[in-house]
Amino acid sequence: MYPDIRRLVIFSRDELKQYEMSLEFSEREYPAMRYFIGDVRDESRIRRALEGVDTVIHAAALKQVPAAEYNPFECIKTNVLGAQNLIEACLDSGVRNVVALSTDKAAAPINLYGATKLCSDKLFVAANNMKGSRDIRFSVVRYGNVMGSRGSVIPFFLDQVKTGRLPITDPGMTRFNISLDEGVDMVLWALENAHGGEIFVPKIPSYRISDVANAIGPDCEHPVTGIRPGEKLHEEMITVSDSLNTVDIGKYFAILPNGNSMLRELYLANGSAEAVPANFSYNSGENPDFLSVDQLRRLIEDNVSGAGAK
Repeated sequence: MYPDIRRLVIFSRDELKQYEMSLEFSEREYPAMRYFIGDVRDESRIRRALEGVDTVIHAAALKQVPAAEYNPFECIKTNVLGAQNLIEACLDSGVRNVVALSTDKAAAPINLYGATKLCSDKLFVAANNMKGSRDIRFSVVRYGNVMGSRGSVIPFFLDQVKTGRLPITDPGMTRFNISLDEGVDMVLWALENAHGGEIFVPKIPSYRISDVANAIGPDCEHPVTGIRPGEKLHEEMITVSDSLNTVDIGKYFAILPNGNSMLRELYLANGSAEAVPANFSYNSGENPDFLSVDQLRRLIEDNVSGAGAK
């Protein structure tokens, strides 16, 4: 699909996942593939992995909210210091384009994981001020729950459905939803279209946790357990404060850096973007686009491995 790619480096600390990935995408069939064991906490290893690389997609993070609360500095070392290690290494190499993956929990965070991702977002945005004469741009994509991702509610419910009980933290809880394919498409779009400094936010639907439970296990008990520490009832991707610097660019919103009037004018001048209304916010509970139980059931069957057999 991308014949111009001469070298594609998979950089992670997970030996097992790299082994499993190499079985599916072997270097014999995909000669551009390279597998590097490493950690974003190790800047020297990042520098070695970046040799000959011009594009970086940064997805490394510790993301489990309870684990981050219990092990806060470990989360900071990966999500914040690791981000800065990557930025420094990219600035000193031949990298020209960096897209970092963020989360809805980075907007008005109430837990440590969200706070570290907000800090990471700020670092990548600010990196554009450090580039000098280098031909490099940094941008961020911020989206909601990736359907079926590690540690999310849908795999948990699919695993628990056999017990006849699907515990719900709060029947009114809502979350944004994006499929893996939509998330990948957004990253590739950002690589092609970012000027540098933007935080891109997709226009995606929301779901109610109770509707997910009904889609997966309609005949199960749904006991209410209460919201866990660090959780929000509704997630937010654009705050009212962000709205002052946010433009609507069609399929996505773009949160622009504070004080960067040139970038704002660049977006608004060509007629392809418009400023969002004053006091605008993008909240999963107030989203006009909600998935029904039937829509959720079909999406889960189509997008989550093993769901069709449930």
